[in-house]
Amino acid sequence: MQQTVIIADDAQFMRLMLKDILEDMGMTVVAEAANGREAVAGYHEFKPDLVMLDITMPDLDGVSACREILAADPGARVVMISAMGQKDEVLAAVRAGAGDFVIKPFEAERVEVTVKSVLTRQAQLA
Repeated sequence: MQQTVIIADDAQFMRLMLKDILEDMGMTVVAEAANGREAVAGYHEFKPDLVMLDITMPDLDGVSACREILAADPGARVVMISAMGQKDEVLAAVRAGAGDFVIKPFEAERVEVTVKSVLTRQAQLA
């Protein structure tokens, strides 16, 4: 069975780039979100294997969305999407329970390694 993912980023072209990488890995993108509220709602609707959250989004930022998702489902797997220079925000996201992060612009190999690592590591904890 293919693993499912939700991509949340306020920039549509970033979601498209990430979607291409994830689909090339054999994953199914079940939803896209332009803000944290949509990401949290999508998580509750689809219960994906992974959520990828941009740190900086309107309405509800990625760190807050991460906290909400993990409060509802402590077993949720989250990878944060960060722009360069967001070190403090990345640390806050990891403290909130994110499994790891990837940096924009995306390098397909780095995204793949990070996603596989988070999915494997958290599967072993279950």
